[in-house]
Amino acid sequence: MQVLFVAGFSPIVADRSASREFYGGALGLPMDREEGEYVFSDTLSGVNHFGLWPLWQAAQSCFGTDEWPSDVAVPQATIEFEVPDVAAAAEELEQKGYALIHAAKTEPWGQVIARLLSPEGLLVGLSYAPAFHENE
Repeated sequence: MQVLFVAGFSPIVADRSASREFYGGALGLPMDREEGEYVFSDTLSGVNHFGLWPLWQAAQSCFGTDEWPSDVAVPQATIEFEVPDVAAAAEELEQKGYALIHAAKTEPWGQVIARLLSPEGLLVGLSYAPAFHENE
């Protein structure tokens, strides 16, 4: 088998309207299609990275410790959205009432990222990875 790219990613949502507001309203993704209760977009450009991230590494990146804090919901997945200005995007979400896990910071490999939990408990990153922009 040869996997060519990530064909889709769909959070499993408990509150469709809260999740639609987060992804469509706060993040501005084109959540413009519906099939029954299923809301989606088929116009968002591709995914550049797929990985299996150990929880202890996520905890280290988010909180600086190997243990995920017991008072924060443990995420079931992470998704990162590439944005031109991470700090501005993070501030925009905070102004809309979303609490960040951490503000914009630069990872050792050069990626700038801020993170928060979505309404359904996904670890959402607002990211700028210079490696994705080297040919611009």
